[in-house]
Amino acid sequence: MKKVLFTMMLVVLVAALAACGGSDEESKGNADNDKSVKLGGTAGPYSDMLKTAIQPALEEKGYKVELVEFSDYIQPNVALNDGSIDANLFQHSIYIENFSKENDMELTGLITVPTAPMGIYSNKYKSIEDVKDGATITIPNDPVNAARTFLILQDQGLIELDPNAEPLTVSEKDIKTNAKNLVFQPIEAGQLPRSVDSADLAAVPGNFALAADMNLLDALILENMPDRYRNLVAVTTANKDSQLAKDLVDIVEAPEFEGIIDEEFEGFGKPEWMANR
Repeated sequence: MKKVLFTMMLVVLVAALAACGGSDEESKGNADNDKSVKLGGTAGPYSDMLKTAIQPALEEKGYKVELVEFSDYIQPNVALNDGSIDANLFQHSIYIENFSKENDMELTGLITVPTAPMGIYSNKYKSIEDVKDGATITIPNDPVNAARTFLILQDQGLIELDPNAEPLTVSEKDIKTNAKNLVFQPIEAGQLPRSVDSADLAAVPGNFALAADMNLLDALILENMPDRYRNLVAVTTANKDSQLAKDLVDIVEAPEFEGIIDEEFEGFGKPEWMANR
């Protein structure tokens, strides 16, 4: 009888241990298959792009997606670096390269997306051809966006830049000829939309124009934007080959993504890879 009792207790104990082990394995399996992700973007068009063009496509692939909205251009990368979010969309390649270097972070851009271009706006002139000699133009006071402005003006024949100057860093000192004797007034980028009322011309980056409820297509000229100024989807370098990274690239490259851009993000300039396919 004692032997029978002992055998029964042993069977129960083994079964209990097996059940616990199975539970642990099951928990581990669920953790490995967890597809909950957080995507970050700054308030405005790129947060909207995540919500309308990327989140639904990820959910179709089985992900549970949470969007996190930021109000500045620092916290989205801080959160990405510390793992609070899994990917972000708000910056171009020049910014992410400089930010990563200055803050000792390993962040990587996966793919560029259609981006709101800088535009030259005016409430005084109907076209660039109407611009008078000595006209004032407000421009961004940061070097990167100022360089973009000078390249736009050169494309329109209003100024000529030193051909030996680095295109991404050109400044007013690199202007060799100023056909209309334009007067440049550098101000904070956030103030540029308001300056349309006071200056003859205003160079307004696309994100600030949209934040001020301006129509991109109201610009006298829209920038022919180099891809290095186009925003991109970014992850940590350690995750650049992850399944999430691959899925994000697949979604952006899909025709359905471009269709949403055409319908809901009018005026956004497309990256070369999208425009040339």
